Amino acid sequence: MPAPVRPQRGASVTENPFLSPSELPYQLPPFAAVATEHYLPAFEQGMAEQLKAVDAIAGNGEEPTFANTVVALERSGLGTLKRVALVFFNKLSSDTDDDLNAIESEISPKLAAHADKILLNAALFARIEALWEQRDKLGLDEQDERLLERYRTEFVRGGAALDADGKERLSAINTELAELASKFNQQILTDINDAAVHVTDRAELDGLGEDQIGAAAAAAKERGLDGWLITQSNFSRHPLLEDLKDRGLRERLYKATIGRGAGNAETLLRMVRLRAEKARLLGFEHFAAYIAADQTAGNAGIIGERLAGLAEASVRNARREAAELQEVIDADGDGFQLAAWDWSFYAKQVRQAKYGFDAEALKPYLELDRVLVDGVFYAAEQEFGLTFEERKDLAGYHPEATVWEVFDSGEPLGLFVGDFFTRDSKKGGAWMNPLVVQSDLTGDRPVVVNNLNVVKPSEGQPALVTVDNVTTLFHEFGHALHGLLSACRYPKTSMTSTPRDFVEYPSQVNEMWEDWPEVTANYMRHYETGEPAPAELIAQWKAAGKFGEGFASTEYLGAALLDQAWHRLTPEDVPDGGDDPHAVVEAFERKALEDAGIYLPEIAPRYRSGYFAHISIGYAAGYYSYIWSEILDADTVEWFKENGGLTRENGDHFRATLLSKGGSIDPMESYRRFRGRDAEIEPLLERRGLK
Repeated sequence: MPAPVRPQRGASVTENPFLSPSELPYQLPPFAAVATEHYLPAFEQGMAEQLKAVDAIAGNGEEPTFANTVVALERSGLGTLKRVALVFFNKLSSDTDDDLNAIESEISPKLAAHADKILLNAALFARIEALWEQRDKLGLDEQDERLLERYRTEFVRGGAALDADGKERLSAINTELAELASKFNQQILTDINDAAVHVTDRAELDGLGEDQIGAAAAAAKERGLDGWLITQSNFSRHPLLEDLKDRGLRERLYKATIGRGAGNAETLLRMVRLRAEKARLLGFEHFAAYIAADQTAGNAGIIGERLAGLAEASVRNARREAAELQEVIDADGDGFQLAAWDWSFYAKQVRQAKYGFDAEALKPYLELDRVLVDGVFYAAEQEFGLTFEERKDLAGYHPEATVWEVFDSGEPLGLFVGDFFTRDSKKGGAWMNPLVVQSDLTGDRPVVVNNLNVVKPSEGQPALVTVDNVTTLFHEFGHALHGLLSACRYPKTSMTSTPRDFVEYPSQVNEMWEDWPEVTANYMRHYETGEPAPAELIAQWKAAGKFGEGFASTEYLGAALLDQAWHRLTPEDVPDGGDDPHAVVEAFERKALEDAGIYLPEIAPRYRSGYFAHISIGYAAGYYSYIWSEILDADTVEWFKENGGLTRENGDHFRATLLSKGGSIDPMESYRRFRGRDAEIEPLLERRGLK
């Protein structure tokens, strides 16, 4: 790995754009002025600034007050360190290179050690604990009390109550885990690029549309190859498997996809062992218990019971679907047994046969810009009164990142940055990041980014997207709305700063508008003629969407249960990698899925262990969050339907009681204020066909 880029000699520190607030609208980072050599000095100066402030708070001779301790601590990290971190980690995910990867490898353990210097500061913790014990006498409102609670919890979970030896060991664990997470994620991106499938015979691409073939040709050309290159996504199921007629190529593509991650086996085993040790050090049975204790779920036992119950019904449905697919294979007289690389291809045929739906027939009506502007933005306008104006005068961090100014009933609200195409420098998947965090304390307004990995069309061709891409676009914009509509006092509890098993909920709710009649009528228009999609085709699409829930649930739950299995191990139970850590990881994965009753050779977990990026970026023992959040989501969709659907009145209620609150109050309390009661699981079971 190359050495990190050091600042150029003679460069003035005042030239570093991270050392002062941006003068651009909404403090959009001045990306044109940012150079690689700015990151490390800014991180180092930012950490030094915060530690100086923290030392002053801890050493304050006055009695602790909410203002001189908690608010002062909140302000301590909002300058240089916050500015550089938000930009750097967004760039690292969206448009990385060897120099940025090297900086990450150096700075991640330093940031972990920096956090420990704060969380393990005994004098600072004593001040926070004193305030916590007298909180009822401090006259705090609910946002103040929530901030105090979050800091106190963070310190306790961060080891503040440990003895000196425990603190020293915990700090060492955190530093090594940061190093390993960086290594794990860099290997995932390398594997995604290396696992691209090179095709030299065009006949093998039979079944793909001209846009898909053109994109594959462009990808090959970009890497200096003849023919066509099928690039990888981060999932176990490649999206082109449903279109490729050549069974041999399907098998090659599938095996290349799930074969990734061998280089991460040793790293994974070490991460799991360290997390188990950390949990024990902090008084928990295992890491899953440690994570669950600070989530809405409350404890790992409840999570395990819920996942197990859903898994049984999901597998039952998946087996029924597999039988239908085998019937099609047998009817064709092909004489082979359904394999994992066949599932998507024949599922598409069953959908066509049962519902008359052909996803390719819908694609001409799904042009990316129209889906975004006339679908995603349109729904946000109808629901919340938001409008969007492209700001061509403002530059993003990459030429493909577009900036929009967002207006709230005509008043300036914030900025939205969209970066939708895949590239070799971008990690797989889709996500939302903040670039500026909303806060009434600082007066900062939100700037948020959505990243997707839509295959870029060949030059001159429209960006026609899949139905899955459309769902992802609505989903990620749900996260963006959670950030844009935040109206919180403190940065620590604003925007999407909620428990992991709550944060996916608003984004899942926003998927509802994808097939809402008023919305589809506005964005589903032919990219050439502007004609609306035929009503019959839309009806077929909606009906076909109900097929395949067995596969989808099993695929997801396989990953969620695998995540839980790794993180329910004690330090002694974590297997030793020996001479072949990849084989050890594969064997553990197989047994974990079999023990959970969800092992099906035809359905790989949505992510396998070696490329399960979520478990290295904050979702370790927390991937269950999506299904947990979906309970709230399904119940919320029922509320919208019961109350008239896509209206400003409904949107304003959802915004006022929940979206605007971020994590500034207990998230389940915000849900009860929105819904009038706790969530019920029946709508989810009905949606997924699990009743």
